[in-house]
Amino acid sequence: METIENYCKEIGPINAALLATLFTWFVTMLGAGMIFFFKTMNRKWQDVMLGFTGGVMLAASFWSLLSPSIELAEREYPDMPWMPAAFGFVAGALFIFGLDKLAPHLHINFREDETEGVKTKWHQTTLLILAITLHNIPEGLAVGVLFGAAANGADGVTYAAAITLAFGIGLQNFPEGFAVAMPLRRQGVSRRKSFWYGQLSAIVEPVAGVLGAWAVISIEPILPYALAFAAGAMIFVVVEEVIPETQRDKNTDLAVLGLVGGFVLMMVLDVAFG
Repeated sequence: METIENYCKEIGPINAALLATLFTWFVTMLGAGMIFFFKTMNRKWQDVMLGFTGGVMLAASFWSLLSPSIELAEREYPDMPWMPAAFGFVAGALFIFGLDKLAPHLHINFREDETEGVKTKWHQTTLLILAITLHNIPEGLAVGVLFGAAANGADGVTYAAAITLAFGIGLQNFPEGFAVAMPLRRQGVSRRKSFWYGQLSAIVEPVAGVLGAWAVISIEPILPYALAFAAGAMIFVVVEEVIPETQRDKNTDLAVLGLVGGFVLMMVLDVAFG
């Protein structure tokens, strides 16, 4: 880990954020690539994997983002250390809420008549891809913001923490990539196109990661707000999208166990290595 940290310092936070989010996108590609080896996926395992994704995002939102935000604010706002975290958290949630209302999309496991956002005649495949793309924006943003925070020497934030977050996000992107590609395949899309669209849903992560790192470095005072902003965005996605997707069949308990597993794993990774 120390060698990787030194390398991040050498190349700079923006390049480090780019490489880290390219890694998370690559893992999504590997997950989508499973479509070439399996004809179908048991709905039970799909719900468990989506639950796992939600658990990782929940744990990362607190240990990697909200907690450092509050610690940073204790210096600059000793009387109201909660204020940047509260403001940024709400702003992040409202940002995704706005995108959710504007961008036409369809969540995994939802019927075609349950399309959200502006009404459109776009194909169901496009709507599914857009749903996961919206989901991936806060993930990339969170990684980028953490790399920017580490570069600024923020208390309690290190490159190791940013790397750990990127690893955790990448870990949950593997089943997510497969969970995106499989519904497309079930709709009759070819394996090659299902793979292409599945991995394409995560290409937004490097873009969001670079923007997050750049913003924090360029405007250092926004750091505690930016950390909480990413947390609020991720929590909104988990509660509005990921959890409902796992509760539409008979596997609700297993999905919750998957969420618990993802939460605990991300918590252990962050505490042990972050």
